[in-house]
Amino acid sequence: MFNYILRRLLIAAPTVLLISLAIFMLLELAPNDPMANVPLTIPPEVKAKMREALGLDQPSWVRYLLWLKQFFWVEPLNLVDHWFGTAYAADQQRILSWQTRSPVSELILQRLPQTLWVVGMGYLIGISLALPIGILSAYKQYSWFDQIGTFVSMVGYSVPTFFTGVLLIVVFSVQLNWLPSIYDTTLVVNSWPTFVAQVKQMLMPVAVLALFNAAQVSRYMRAAMLDNLSNDYVRTARAKGMGEQVVVLVHVLRNSLIPVVTVIALGVPSIFAGAIITEQVFKVNGLGQLLINAIQSNDLPLVQTLTFIFATLIVTFNLIADILYGLLDPRIRYD
Repeated sequence: MFNYILRRLLIAAPTVLLISLAIFMLLELAPNDPMANVPLTIPPEVKAKMREALGLDQPSWVRYLLWLKQFFWVEPLNLVDHWFGTAYAADQQRILSWQTRSPVSELILQRLPQTLWVVGMGYLIGISLALPIGILSAYKQYSWFDQIGTFVSMVGYSVPTFFTGVLLIVVFSVQLNWLPSIYDTTLVVNSWPTFVAQVKQMLMPVAVLALFNAAQVSRYMRAAMLDNLSNDYVRTARAKGMGEQVVVLVHVLRNSLIPVVTVIALGVPSIFAGAIITEQVFKVNGLGQLLINAIQSNDLPLVQTLTFIFATLIVTFNLIADILYGLLDPRIRYD
């Protein structure tokens, strides 16, 4: 296992670098200009100095290498300095947002808690609902529970989140006036009333995301369970006198989780990426909204850093999923 992980890490390093280069080149070729939004009354020589301050006067390969150094060396050193009070980073140039002139890492860390609270909670609740629903639907195939679960899953996966979000706002905010329609990111939870207010404003966006995630994963879980329930080893286990609970929840479930683990693991990076549409609907000031604002304002350093982090998370959790295969199925050997 150790040799396999080491090989995958050696492969992942050039993969991540190629991804960073692809992201940089795509943003370079994009038809945008950070000077496009400045007033027309600014003289050309002032615009030239502004471009020089942003580093746009340098060649593309110089800016790419500088960004790599800042991302992999300067920003981690600044985090170490922040946590331990050291001064390793000194005055080295950081990745700065063109729009706010603030360090990109600080902007991301400011928005990350909101995204983790809303999107992360929605993902966890969705997975917690999807697994038992998929297992029971497969075990009781064509029963009333399976029919209802299939219908709800198809609706949850087919209907876009912006529609379900607006529908919940119309019902629970406009008609019933039970829940707030806008997420208040300035709310500080320090008492029971503020905790209740936080829960109330999280209910609708979490419900939208939980429904979507549960609909997707429960279909995979049901299909994998049905595929394994008809195998010979299940009949053999039952013929040996094993209890139905042991057969289903130990033998069948363990083999059925192998394809589902891929879906779950590759969905985890979406938690950090943020639910862009849902955050826009409920005005959650998270990473998804940060990315949209950065794209609209041509803030290339922020867009590049965010998209590269998301891509790196996908590569990382893909490796984690492969490792979990070996833990779930003893027949899988990596050495």
